[in-house]
Amino acid sequence: MPLALLALAIGAFGIGTTEFVIMGLLPEVAGDFGVSIPTAGYLVTGYALGVMFGAPLMTVLGTRISRKRMLMLLMALFVVGNLLSALAPSFGVMLIGRVVASLAHGAFFGIGSVVAADLVAPDKKAGAIALMFTGLTVANVVGVPLGTLVGQSVGWRVTFGIVAVLGVVGLAGIAGLVPDLPKPEGVRLRHELAALKNVQVLLAMAMTVLGFGGVFAAITYIAPMMTHVAGFADGSVTWLLVLFGVGMVGGNLIGGRYADRALMPLLYVSLGALAVVLALFTLTAQNKAAAAVTIVLIGALGFATVPPLQKRVLDQAHGAPTLASALNIGAFNLGNALSAWLGGLVIAAGLGYTAPNWVGAVLAAGALVLALVSAALERRADAPGTVTTGSARTERPTAVTH
Repeated sequence: MPLALLALAIGAFGIGTTEFVIMGLLPEVAGDFGVSIPTAGYLVTGYALGVMFGAPLMTVLGTRISRKRMLMLLMALFVVGNLLSALAPSFGVMLIGRVVASLAHGAFFGIGSVVAADLVAPDKKAGAIALMFTGLTVANVVGVPLGTLVGQSVGWRVTFGIVAVLGVVGLAGIAGLVPDLPKPEGVRLRHELAALKNVQVLLAMAMTVLGFGGVFAAITYIAPMMTHVAGFADGSVTWLLVLFGVGMVGGNLIGGRYADRALMPLLYVSLGALAVVLALFTLTAQNKAAAAVTIVLIGALGFATVPPLQKRVLDQAHGAPTLASALNIGAFNLGNALSAWLGGLVIAAGLGYTAPNWVGAVLAAGALVLALVSAALERRADAPGTVTTGSARTERPTAVTH
């Protein structure tokens, strides 16, 4: 694997850290600005919305420049956003800083996925994508716990300052290691938009929303579930999230290894197993040891779907994959927001803190159904007697002999 992937992984590490570390620092931020915890929660919501809307916006704005230059501009935007957060004189300014940083997120992973895939041989594309996403998963194991510890010990502003420095390192790495790959000839914005008419691209994005939504339905409410149901102390939640991060790292590497060999079978297995494990979590959450093992499995199975789903979008949007790839990153965040909302509804309905696990199981099962439908449509399209017309398939006339 080329060293350029290391530069992309460093950028991903910084982005992953800034996305999740705020969750552990909300009390400190709220206390400094004199706002409530729910109000401080807008720093999480604002970031997620910025990713969703920023992914297509920044990708469209970058269609006229090289992908390397766009990655460098995105990392610069990320640095500015985190510096703004670190130096914010008021809560409103910090919220703006969070949104500015989030605008780089979706486009960075979307364009970065395309660049990573272009740097290697065709049979190693998913592995290259997975290596870049390793930066995001390792952030949950190392970056987020350390950032939380630093923020609680010496101040949350220091944490965001360190994240900004990580962004500078990522920017320098991209500038020095990522080759200036030529833009594909003849690809314009209309070609990128046309790729979104492909049913298989839309199905892959829907699988992303439901599949990763299943993961976050449970993980969003992991703190009350583990403290009120499993009986863990409040301080144990951080280490349980580290276990989740360890599972994410393992699942991402497994997904990258096998997606190049058997992409759809990998999705069947990971999504099916994820649905089962989430359903079982309603029972295993009653026991500390079983709950800890289940959290690792949820992280592993959830992130095992990331490289194959990202690669499927790139494959199906062949020739103009950049916008579709970035939108698929937005789909992950849409799934997070949707599942967190649904999980909150079932808890508010009095069904208990384990009820979001059932929501997650249903969402993951829905993603599995979509994967089966996608494969069936693909087999039908590839069957003898059909020809390809753009992204659609039409029947080939059969000659009549007498």
